[in-house]
Amino acid sequence: MTDSRIPTVRLGESGPEVGIQGLGCMGMSFAYGPSDAEESRATLERALELGVTLYDTADAYGNGENERFLAPFLKAHRDEVVIATKFGLVVPPDDPTRRIIRNDPPYIRQAVEASLKRLDVDVIDLYYMHRRDVNVPIEETVGIMADLVREGKVKHLGLSEVTAEELRAAHAVHPIAAVQSEWSLFSRDIEAHVVPAAAELGVALVPYSPLGRGFLTGGFVHAEKELTGDDFRRTMPRYRGENAAANAALLEPIRAVASAHGASLAQIALAWVQQRASVHGLPVVQIPGTRRPSRVEENVAATRIVLTEEELSLLEPIAGRVVGDRYPDMSLTSAGRE
Repeated sequence: MTDSRIPTVRLGESGPEVGIQGLGCMGMSFAYGPSDAEESRATLERALELGVTLYDTADAYGNGENERFLAPFLKAHRDEVVIATKFGLVVPPDDPTRRIIRNDPPYIRQAVEASLKRLDVDVIDLYYMHRRDVNVPIEETVGIMADLVREGKVKHLGLSEVTAEELRAAHAVHPIAAVQSEWSLFSRDIEAHVVPAAAELGVALVPYSPLGRGFLTGGFVHAEKELTGDDFRRTMPRYRGENAAANAALLEPIRAVASAHGASLAQIALAWVQQRASVHGLPVVQIPGTRRPSRVEENVAATRIVLTEEELSLLEPIAGRVVGDRYPDMSLTSAGRE
């Protein structure tokens, strides 16, 4: 492949300009089993060489470990990258399967100071509410986030897994640059309400898990058996038992399209997500996660693939045939509250 840098796009009407594909950094420290720190550092550097400038993390990823891991990279390239992190999702160290959601103002102020320290930066470029605490008015939460912008601790605001109604209410308090939600050939629930609202408001979509947490790469035959014991995908309904086998069978149309393009399944899945930008009329910057430089090269190459209408039609039915929810508890997703 060539080393030509990918095009850029602006997140929201006044958000940062970033490469049209970002990098999800969670797996370098958390959730997907053992990782190699040296290889992960090489992955960060290779991504930047190729024009990837949006790097996504959260305070919940390894209880701050992922933010600490990224700090030296950010220090070396501060003027070249956009760092996005999140607050609001607490994972107790003694029980990594639990999720505690906090959006209250005192916690937000505590969280932003902790993230600034771990990342070793003076300001966070894009600060997301990771998950929605329905017991706290979203106007109150975004009001505190807006204060952080005025105080110079945060540049731009984002929300994750919010409903269309929540997005509109938040945007009325302070401009929202981006909404982060799961979006892939396996997960399209946000297209019903969230995507139209984002397009209407001029908000960008930042899809996470565009490869279905690895399922869309075709790398799993018996997913549940092939995952390490500490891999949190074991808790995902789509990866379990008969669901996994049924979902693996849905990859055949992707294989056919990949063969026609001389591409990998992952590249076709990413190209499909990228084309949602033109389909729905809004900026889309997906953040596939990887820990290997070769995978970054493969993923970035997908930005040059354009699928035909016939190919898009072939892929269209897949999401409707997926077996199992994308989380064990869907109440923390926009789909669970729409």
